[in-house]
Amino acid sequence: MAEPQVTVPDAVDLIRAKRDGRPLTAAQIGWLIEAYLGGEVADEQMSALLMAIYFQGLDQAELRAWTAAMIDSGERLELAGTGRPTVDKHSTGGVGDKVSLILAPLVASCGAAVPQLSGRGLGHTGGTLDKLEAIPGWRALLSPAEMAAVLRQAGCVICAAGPGLAPADRRLYALRDVTGTVESIPLIASSIMSKKIAEGTAALVLDVKVGRGAFMRDEAGARLLAHTMVTLGAEHGVATSALLTRMDTPLGRAVGNALEVEEAVATLSGDGPADLVEVTLALAREMLRLAGLDADPAAALADGRALASYRTMISAQGGDPDVPMAISARSRQALNAPAAGWLRKLDAYAVGVAAWRLGAGRALKEHPVNPAAGVLCLAKPGEWVERGQPVLELRADDQSRFARAEEALAGAIEIGPGPPPACSPVIDRIDL
Repeated sequence: MAEPQVTVPDAVDLIRAKRDGRPLTAAQIGWLIEAYLGGEVADEQMSALLMAIYFQGLDQAELRAWTAAMIDSGERLELAGTGRPTVDKHSTGGVGDKVSLILAPLVASCGAAVPQLSGRGLGHTGGTLDKLEAIPGWRALLSPAEMAAVLRQAGCVICAAGPGLAPADRRLYALRDVTGTVESIPLIASSIMSKKIAEGTAALVLDVKVGRGAFMRDEAGARLLAHTMVTLGAEHGVATSALLTRMDTPLGRAVGNALEVEEAVATLSGDGPADLVEVTLALAREMLRLAGLDADPAAALADGRALASYRTMISAQGGDPDVPMAISARSRQALNAPAAGWLRKLDAYAVGVAAWRLGAGRALKEHPVNPAAGVLCLAKPGEWVERGQPVLELRADDQSRFARAEEALAGAIEIGPGPPPACSPVIDRIDL
């Protein structure tokens, strides 16, 4: 008696199905991801499928299966030995967003374990690892055993994701980057959540930025992304919530790697900008709520516990927390207020692009960054400025960079007869 034939999926059939709006099964998706990593599905075929997903989307069952297949493509970290509830945070990226540098040790000082796998900057948004690498000796690349050891010692760790964590996402992201399929909410959500779920944390808070300097510029899109990721987290057993936070103006006053580390340490020492402190405390309270801890993060920030956790973490990863972070760029140039009045707008995107052009960011992932380059916001919206008063200070090692940075800042500043409406940087909380 002949054995029954097992039907193997065909990549072209799956492309046609998604192109025509038909859903893929979990088995088909699992085969597709495994076959792509194994070389059975070519880049051009996966590119076609990604474009079909860009236009047709993924329903919730497809998205759950897609995310699970990316998680299963690699290893999962084991964090059970910390003796503390585990909780992490992920930001969708912004300008001057040095929250992670403050938040991880702050929440750790309140009794949680915070395993934060972070990335590098690309384009106008900065990367947490680039910022911390401005500290001499600090190491981003840790083995799973080293990561666990730092987590036990300091209560928190910020490091790069290893190559074994959701490798399918790494391959797919590189393909999306060159095929115009980055801006897809299902693909964004599965990319973020596959890594965070594989990381092994029990709880996760998402900081979804909204506005001119954010990846998601409109609130409706940001809400949909937040809800999609919160749902994915819950479906995979991770307690997840999200905060929508504003990113029309740079967060804090420092934009640039060493400049942002310096501002983060000042905030941990009790001298942080009000908007940065408000966002950080809101995220900390949400993380502690999901972790089931009754603690006051404002008190931990005020009494030095958070700073002590930060110093322990930096030391455990090879850095010197006592090295002064005022790394001096060779050249500085001011952008002055054209008139007296209330500063009504300081465009986050323009400031981010200016910092990038000064050397603080990169156009390609393999490019280096200059830790000293960046922009200081000497005035923020809601403050009165005099004509000729410096509003921004540009820093670079190469004076030739100033002209293109100033081009990016054309129209970035708006001054008017009255202050802008007062509004909290935290817009809303999203959970199930």
